[in-house]
Amino acid sequence: MTHVPAELYLITPPRLDLTSFADTLAATLDAGEVSCVQLRLKDVSDDDVRRACETLCPIVQDRDIAFVLNDRPDLAKEMGCDGVHVGQDDTPYKKAREIMGKDAIVGVTCHDSKHLAMIAGEQGADYVAFGAFYPTQTKEPKAKAEPWILEWWSTMFEIPCVAIGGITPDNATPLVEAGADFLAVAGGVWDYKDGPQAAVRAFNAL
Repeated sequence: MTHVPAELYLITPPRLDLTSFADTLAATLDAGEVSCVQLRLKDVSDDDVRRACETLCPIVQDRDIAFVLNDRPDLAKEMGCDGVHVGQDDTPYKKAREIMGKDAIVGVTCHDSKHLAMIAGEQGADYVAFGAFYPTQTKEPKAKAEPWILEWWSTMFEIPCVAIGGITPDNATPLVEAGADFLAVAGGVWDYKDGPQAAVRAFNAL
């Protein structure tokens, strides 16, 4: 079985200044191949999320990249996002699918659990996300995942799997080799020593 190389799934910083970040995001996306951008903001109002979608969604979609909102299928639908990502404590998959419609992307966090991943897959999720694989500053991980789960999933199932959690260009190789279809990265791009554009190029080189 030939494995398609992993693709980059970019997650926004939890807090951002829209004015400057819009330019940073555009430059970062133009630096190399990115398959998906997830807007994930922490502790902000619905209107802040709407404003961020209004500003960032066109930048992403104009480049033929999918724009996914974290946690909120209602706002994702309202703002014309391509999809939504739901955690185990957020809107259940079936409800998210109902809101988003059959053509939208709905991805599900499955931590380090085969069981959760199989349920999500059976229900029709477009991808399952495993992690955290490494310590992460972005959020407190609920579980620690090991690369074997990516290998198990990718040999058994067709649905893509996403690896998430503390991934950098320096530690991503084992996850790529284990069969991750996507690497979901936040700090590993935005906090990269040579800047986010260099990070995208470094991930692409993997």
